[in-house]
Amino acid sequence: MIRIERRPRPSRLFLWLGPPLAVAAATLCGLAIFALLVPEPLAALRAFFLTPLSSLYGLGELGVKAAPLVLIATGLSLGFRAGVWNIGAEGQLVLGAIAAGLVALATWGREGAWIFPACLVAGAAAGALWAAIPAFLRVRLGVSEILVSLMLVYVAELLLAALVYGPLKDPEGFGFPHSRLFTEAALAPTILPGTRLHPGAVAALLAVLAAWVFAARTLPGYALLVSGLAPRAARHAGFPEGAAVWGTLLAGGALAGLAGAFEVTGPIGQLVPDVSPGYGFTAIIVAFLGRLHPLGVLLAGLLVALSYIGGEQAQIEAGLPQAVTGVFQGLLLFWLLAVDVFVHYRPKVVGPRLRRAA
Repeated sequence: MIRIERRPRPSRLFLWLGPPLAVAAATLCGLAIFALLVPEPLAALRAFFLTPLSSLYGLGELGVKAAPLVLIATGLSLGFRAGVWNIGAEGQLVLGAIAAGLVALATWGREGAWIFPACLVAGAAAGALWAAIPAFLRVRLGVSEILVSLMLVYVAELLLAALVYGPLKDPEGFGFPHSRLFTEAALAPTILPGTRLHPGAVAALLAVLAAWVFAARTLPGYALLVSGLAPRAARHAGFPEGAAVWGTLLAGGALAGLAGAFEVTGPIGQLVPDVSPGYGFTAIIVAFLGRLHPLGVLLAGLLVALSYIGGEQAQIEAGLPQAVTGVFQGLLLFWLLAVDVFVHYRPKVVGPRLRRAA
């Protein structure tokens, strides 16, 4: 008979072994699903994981997809470590995209090296201001930032739809709901010839480095960790809870807004009703798959980005449905949660005598 009992202390082995095990289990489950959908599941698996990495353009696309995920997940991980649950990064991304688009459209037809940086600054500021709403309500009124930040996602999406269907609609766009194409001065330059890789990838790397230095080498970073692990001890030590809430939500909102700005000035090049395929929500998976550690977030972001471009490639080569990307990401989260049980619990074989004594 096997009984599950609580460990005296969390297992460091399963803490770090959990993500690779979750990836392996999700891959095996994905292979089983491929076998039900297509006659050659191994070819579909190769198209999903290997083909996107076989060319320079594919590697560039990996960076394009990973940049927003890593940017957002880096900000979220700081908040999650402090016990601040920002679930509305998708809305903050959308607000950042709107602000960057407004700057790009307001300067439409002009030239100047300052226009693209202005779009980025506007996007980061808008994301931070949108995140300031749940921060204010949490600190002043004790309202859950989970519900407020999540509900604000739908407000942001409806605001974007109202703009592109209304005042920002391209007058020469034949009635389609999108803005004008941004001019060259507002577009993100490519940093790798022959690809679409833009400076957002560099910004993501810098954010990871800054988050690692902040979390591992500064007193405020230590205060955030203590606030998440032992709130009463943090209050006793004089670490203000309000500062942690404001700091992490504003930082997370700014990084999500910056990701939105890079999306509309980079791959999209205009405002459209759907500027994100759900990066803000997927980044939650990335943060936990990376164990809330900046380096882990970077690796997890690359893996999940591979699922996006791999899913598209598998549609082309193997005829898999579009939903396969979401299925793989859901399997990742499911297996990560399943493996995490063994961080705090362990199986124990119970003999006949112990069963009778129990």
